[in-house]
Amino acid sequence: MDKMILCWLECVNCQAKYEIDEIRYSCDCGGTLDAKRDLSKIDGAQLKKTWEDRWGMKRGPLSSGVWRYKELIFDLPEEQLVTRYEGNTRLYEAGKAGEYAGLKNLLLKHEGENPTGSFKDRGMTCGTTAAKFYHASTVACASTGNTSASMASYAAIAGMKSVIFIPEGKIAYGKLAQALAFNGITLQIEGNFDDAMQLVQEVCSELNIYLLNSINPFRIEGQKAIGFEVLQQLDWQVPDWFVIPGGNLGNNSALSKGLQELYELGIINKIPRIAVIQAAGANPLYTMWKNHTEYKPVLDPDTIATAIKIGNPISWEKSLRGLEWSNGVVEEVTEQEIMDAKAMVDASGIGAEPASCCTVAGAKKLVEAGIIGSDEQVVGILTGNILKDPDAVVGYHKDELGSMGIKGTFANAPQLINPSVAAVRAAIGK
Repeated sequence: MDKMILCWLECVNCQAKYEIDEIRYSCDCGGTLDAKRDLSKIDGAQLKKTWEDRWGMKRGPLSSGVWRYKELIFDLPEEQLVTRYEGNTRLYEAGKAGEYAGLKNLLLKHEGENPTGSFKDRGMTCGTTAAKFYHASTVACASTGNTSASMASYAAIAGMKSVIFIPEGKIAYGKLAQALAFNGITLQIEGNFDDAMQLVQEVCSELNIYLLNSINPFRIEGQKAIGFEVLQQLDWQVPDWFVIPGGNLGNNSALSKGLQELYELGIINKIPRIAVIQAAGANPLYTMWKNHTEYKPVLDPDTIATAIKIGNPISWEKSLRGLEWSNGVVEEVTEQEIMDAKAMVDASGIGAEPASCCTVAGAKKLVEAGIIGSDEQVVGILTGNILKDPDAVVGYHKDELGSMGIKGTFANAPQLINPSVAAVRAAIGK
């Protein structure tokens, strides 16, 4: 497709429209913004063919699992794209994890196979490209870990300075190490993620720094490519369900927005249901959904799943909109359920960080409740690599997480033995 597909920004609440020639993260009314485009000007069949023609490209920006779909992401010339050739992640048969969840047809899309080890790279390639589009020299974010690792990497690729705000003492070292290694200026603050998020917005406004949290509408656009790629891997056959962890809720917002665009273009002819899974200690969307009450932040969120330890998610309105469109549901899972599900994902040979495994834990609960049928096709999104939080892995398998109320139900503890063949025989059961 040769013609550029231009977009504008539109308020989720009041539908006010803004051109993209000025930096903007929210509407004058305070609502969050969507990047929108005139889908009536797009030939869905031709667009699908263009994407199929790009599948398997070996080099260049359009070999990226995000920029392959640039017409519905951020349609710019290739030389303006900031990319680490992200995406192209695998779709696994779930093995033991599927049996554990009670599902005969569970597939796991592993976003932990992105360049910095999480799905954040999909949004960050688009967000950093937007920063370049606006001629920014410095970018910033608040982060529980994965966002900071991704932003620091993409900023380094683009020759930009990165500034990271993290909650003091509340970030997994596997993620902090990446932010430091990629030369991010890392500022630990007193308080939780939500405090860091408030501060970074003030800093970006006053110091003319480009903000790259998921309040940035272009971040959401990049993350839509997760759904696009899953469907292309399935030859455009739509699963019954997508199940996804819920923290700041940008991923679910992106998934539902992208699916809706494909549906309107006729590229898909079925609307999959979406299930968002939150940790019980960080569950504002679940509480709102379950009790049919007004949205209320969780003031002191707490969960071992640090990637979703967020009490006041920026994208809750977009997430709710997507759930309503897809006839979706919200569920919560306990710390024990998260780590037991993680043990099953890991034992399947796939592996993921704790937040990812809310997907399998939540799917299991929804099957047991009769909401998801055991024969239905389900795609679960794993959001981060197993090495993002190695302390949680070792702590579970050595059964050392009792202070957090977590028992090593499926523990595979290391064994101390004498250096002899007899000791080995006894240990391995031969």
